[in-house]
Amino acid sequence: MAFPVAQRWLLAALILAGLASAVSSSIDPYFLDGVMGVGVSVVLASSLNLINGFTGQFSLGHAGFMAVGAYTSAMLSTVVAPRLGWNPLLLQWVFFPLSLIAAGLLAAVAGLAVGAPSLRLKGDYLAIVTLGFGEIIRVVLQNMDAVGGARGLTGVPAYSNLFWTFGTAALTVYTVWALLNSTHGRGFLAVADDEVAAEAMGLDTTRYKITAFGIGSFFAGVAGGLYAHLKGYLNPGGFSFDKSIEIVVMVILGGMGRHAGVVFAAILLTLLPEGLRELGSRSVPNPFGGAPWSLDWIKEMRMILYSLMLILLMLMRPQGLFHRSERRRRGA
Repeated sequence: MAFPVAQRWLLAALILAGLASAVSSSIDPYFLDGVMGVGVSVVLASSLNLINGFTGQFSLGHAGFMAVGAYTSAMLSTVVAPRLGWNPLLLQWVFFPLSLIAAGLLAAVAGLAVGAPSLRLKGDYLAIVTLGFGEIIRVVLQNMDAVGGARGLTGVPAYSNLFWTFGTAALTVYTVWALLNSTHGRGFLAVADDEVAAEAMGLDTTRYKITAFGIGSFFAGVAGGLYAHLKGYLNPGGFSFDKSIEIVVMVILGGMGRHAGVVFAAILLTLLPEGLRELGSRSVPNPFGGAPWSLDWIKEMRMILYSLMLILLMLMRPQGLFHRSERRRRGA
């Protein structure tokens, strides 16, 4: 049976995340920060894939939901947690997951608030509405002194670790997979394939779209909470339109509606800029003798190279990195 097998994979992922977290003190902090950033990206990309990939919508406001979750969790940890008088162990292993759930719920409420009136729209119109919502959230946060305003919010405790980031990533991927293989998931796929035909068959397409929006927003909020307690500092500028586009690119590059492809693209696009930065700090032997050739130019032009690599990947794999392999597995 497929379901127990998936549950065993989830349990194995959680155990591996716990073991990795136990030895994380011996890992270089710079490398550790990058690896945990991968976990956050997987949560964001997988949750957006439910909306854009499997339900056939086009949201450009995922960074807004992430911001709601990030600031909610951060404010709970910086304002509420110190008043409880709990020891650090309880704060990290009891209070922190509760704050992540609260962050996800508030982000889901925000998702439903924008989804209920706007998901009757389609295509470009929906994208414009979600883009506007994300920008409204950013501007509101930028003008709220209670959360630091344009100065940003500092002093967020570093509760995120390998267990929380990769455990949450595994749980997100599993939840999306299980949802898509349920009766409700078939409704999502029907809406994505042909919304008019789905309505003709009696499906309430608006309800399915709002449900997908709410669940995707929930996990975006959880990812925001993980991000806040990973970086220790929040600035509204970090949740701009560019961040939403970055998440959308992960979904498109991985293949719309492809579980494995989106996870792989999230890993690749998170590590690639830092990999180019690391490569730029090295040098290569001079084949003509003399001093080694410096690769500093790579560090200076890494974002240009990053953009060129994205263009090449999309030209070579316009349907996504894992498009063909997953079609074969499905017998298409």
